[in-house]
Amino acid sequence: MAQRPGSAGPGPLRDREAALELADRVVGFARGAEQLEAVVVASEGTEIRAHRGTVEHNVSSSEAAVGVRVVDSGRTGVSWTDVLEDTALEQCVAEARDNSRFSSVDENAGVADSDGVVPTLLERSATGPTDPGVRAKVDLALQIDAGVFGADPRVVGHEGADYLDVSELFAVATTTGIRASSRSSITQAGTWALASDGDDTASGFGLSFGHRFHEVDPVEVVEEAVRRSTSMLGAVQVPSARMVVVLEPYVTSELLAAVAPMFSGESVLKGRSPYAGRVGEAVAAEGVSLRDDPLDAAAVGAVEVDAEGLATRTVDLISDGVLSGFMHNSYSARCLGTTSTASAVRAGHRGVPGVGPAVLTLAPGTDEPAAILASVDDGLLVTELSGLHSGLNTVSGDLSVGVEGRRIRNGELAEPVREVTIATTVQRLLADVIAIGCDHMRFPWESAGVTLAVAEVTVSGH
Repeated sequence: MAQRPGSAGPGPLRDREAALELADRVVGFARGAEQLEAVVVASEGTEIRAHRGTVEHNVSSSEAAVGVRVVDSGRTGVSWTDVLEDTALEQCVAEARDNSRFSSVDENAGVADSDGVVPTLLERSATGPTDPGVRAKVDLALQIDAGVFGADPRVVGHEGADYLDVSELFAVATTTGIRASSRSSITQAGTWALASDGDDTASGFGLSFGHRFHEVDPVEVVEEAVRRSTSMLGAVQVPSARMVVVLEPYVTSELLAAVAPMFSGESVLKGRSPYAGRVGEAVAAEGVSLRDDPLDAAAVGAVEVDAEGLATRTVDLISDGVLSGFMHNSYSARCLGTTSTASAVRAGHRGVPGVGPAVLTLAPGTDEPAAILASVDDGLLVTELSGLHSGLNTVSGDLSVGVEGRRIRNGELAEPVREVTIATTVQRLLADVIAIGCDHMRFPWESAGVTLAVAEVTVSGH
C-alpha cells in the first residue's frame, strides 16, 4: 500500500537538513529546461515475534535511498539508487533522463509547482524516549505472549505476539523550487488469539499502537485479543433479512481505507469513480461529512507535506451529505483543470506519485455508541469484516463481504454471529446512515473510524 512520507533514518540522514542537502545535490545535476524531482527516504525499524516463550523473529534494519524523476518535453523517466555518493547520484539522474526518452509524450506531465502554502509543523502528542532498546521491545512481545495464555482457560493458542516499529525521514527538492521534508513514526504490537470451547473455536485480534514505544500497552493487546476471541464462541448464523447494521469504529476505518480510491482524482481521470461528475450533489445522508485530515497530529498517518513536497491540508470530500470534491496530486489536478490538494502518495522512493489519503475520517456525530445500540430493535453489530478487498468494487461501489459480530435485540447485544454476508453499495450505505457515534478512533493506517448505524442492509445467513 502506498505510504505517505514521513522520522529519523539511518546513518548521516538523521536530520531533515542533511536529507534536504542530499536532495539539493541531486537537483544540481539537472540540465537545461528539464524538470527534476529528487526524493530522499531514510528509514529504520524493528520487527519481533514471540511465541510460547521463544523469540522466533528479531530483525532491525535501516536503509536510505534516492528516487529521481526527470520530465523533459512531456516525457517522464524515473530511476533510483541506494548509493549516496555524487558519482552514483549523477548516474541515477542520467538513467532517469535516458528512460524519459522512451516514454510517451504527455502534455500534463511535470513535477509539482510550489503553491506557496507553508507546511504546518506537527507537534506530536508522544513524549519520552524514542527508542528504549531492543531488550525492552523483546520483553514487550514476550509479555503479550505470556499474557494471552494466562488470561482465560478457553484461550488455547495464538499466532504469535508481534512487535513493529518504523521511523522515516522524507525530503524532496525540485527544479520548480520545492524544498520540503517530513518525519513520521509508528510503534505497534498485536496478536491473534485462538479460543476453544468443546468443538467450537474462534479467533480475535488485539492491537495497540502509537508514535512512540511508551504509547503501546501490552495489557490492552491481551485484553482485546482475549475478549474478541472468547466473545465469538457459540456464534451462529442469522436468518437472511434486511436490518440495521451497526459498524464498530475499527470496521468503519477498514471500510473507509478500502473506499478511498472512489474519492481520488486519479480514479476520476481514469473513469473509475462512481462519484465522477457529481460534485455539489447529495451523495450521503445529512450529517455525513468525510474528509482527509493529514494534520491530525495524534494520528500515525499525519504528515506535514505530501509525496511531492506540498504542504498538507484538510481536504473536504463530503460535507453534510454533499460531495465537495476529490483528492488530487499535481498530475490529476493538472489533467482535470484544478489545483492539487496535496494528496500525493508514494510507495517508497521509486516511481511516480499516486493519490491517496493520510487520515481519512468521518466527522464524529453526537451519539454515544451505547445509545446507538439501545436504539436498535433488531439488528447486527459488525465487529469484523472478511474478504473486503475482493468483495468491494470501487468502480461501481458494489459491496459484498463476510462479517461477524453480535445480534442486537431490543437495544441489547445478544448471541455472537458469524458466517454471514452483508450486501449493499457504498453509495447506498452512505445514504442510509441513521446515526454517527461520537467515538472517533484512530488506527495504524490511513483512516480513522466511528460507530456507524446504517438502515436496511441486506444480511444473508441461512
